[in-house]
Amino acid sequence: MRDVYFVSGGVSKFTKARPDKTFQALVKEAFQYTATDLNLEIPRAVELVDSTVASYFSDHFQRQLMSGIMVQDYLGFCPKPSHRVEGGGATGGLGFQEAWKNIACGLSNICLAYGFETMSHVNTWKGNEFIALASDVNFDYPVGGFYTGYYAMMAVRHMKEFGTTVEQMAHVSVKNHRNAFYNPYAQKREVLTVQDVRAAPMVSWPLTRYDICVMSDGAACALLASEEGVLELEKATGLTIPKVKITGIGRGTDAMRMADRPHGRVPLLPHETEADYRDLKYPGIHSFRAGRMASIMAYRMAGITHPIRDLDFIELHDAYSSSEIQTYEDMGLCRYGEGGALAQNGATFMPGLDYGLELGPSICPVNPSGGLLACGHPVGATGLMQAVFALWQLQGTIGKHFKNETLQIEGARRGAIHSH
Repeated sequence: MRDVYFVSGGVSKFTKARPDKTFQALVKEAFQYTATDLNLEIPRAVELVDSTVASYFSDHFQRQLMSGIMVQDYLGFCPKPSHRVEGGGATGGLGFQEAWKNIACGLSNICLAYGFETMSHVNTWKGNEFIALASDVNFDYPVGGFYTGYYAMMAVRHMKEFGTTVEQMAHVSVKNHRNAFYNPYAQKREVLTVQDVRAAPMVSWPLTRYDICVMSDGAACALLASEEGVLELEKATGLTIPKVKITGIGRGTDAMRMADRPHGRVPLLPHETEADYRDLKYPGIHSFRAGRMASIMAYRMAGITHPIRDLDFIELHDAYSSSEIQTYEDMGLCRYGEGGALAQNGATFMPGLDYGLELGPSICPVNPSGGLLACGHPVGATGLMQAVFALWQLQGTIGKHFKNETLQIEGARRGAIHSH
């Protein structure tokens, strides 16, 4: 298996709607960014890329089957190999991993992963129906398979099981919206208080509008390369590329129907013991077993033994403020049941940024970009967006891309991205 490097990435502006551009043109916008950051014109960048991966969640939003092939043609990549991936909210992250596999196995030296979604083409209620089709259409969907309802149910169970509070969830929303205030690519750049979050319109108790990400139009690209591919790019560009090595990847799954999730032992991370979870019914509906399994795989591959200490930051899938708290636990930043306290004590906030809250010291900032809550969630692009922001953190180029240094984590050497 070959070493794989992340060498460049780009995003479009994430917005509620981009009526000025088709989905193909949105991807071109992100690809143009990716190429320009390497001092390449698009025709030369296309020439250098060996293969591509297209990630988008639903054909319904575009009302177009084979959308990835249309992007492939539009960008000039035909007849080079490509394939489409889809995995719900994890689609962009899976696209990133497929590009990694193309390089690691020797199939390609330079692979582009591109993701997109244009969710504004349908009414919000119809978009929620399309997303609900990701539930079991023979079981959950007919009785109201509405995803905010699912997450609200999980949040209520987390509150009952562990004592998590709505104020702790609101801390996540305050953090991510405040971070996004300094991210020009974010959809919602707002300064909020806990009171603002709780006073917002209730969508599905206990989740208010500010606890929930929004539908978006947007695209993102990630360019990955082998050692040989990096040398080829450097020869073509005349640059010394500040490449980032991908040291570990992981995936996991869980039963689609929550009622079918069995109770068993918690899969342990290196810093945990059986005694930590002697009485926990796992996975229940308060935890994401898929995220725990993916974390175990990635950490083992990358040599991570204590995530909150070993990682300098994390960009994770916070479709809901409650799910960020759940994911703290799945990724081992704290023990199961302690995610709410972690959200409240400041450990996952940016150092030196005034949130208007009483916080302890920052340990491992989570979603310094603003996450899905504030950046938006054009599903197929989201995981790649997270990857691009992580790349810029590790390259130390946040100031260059955001036009301010506020969100740059000083000396960041190792980060993680998480899609769900």
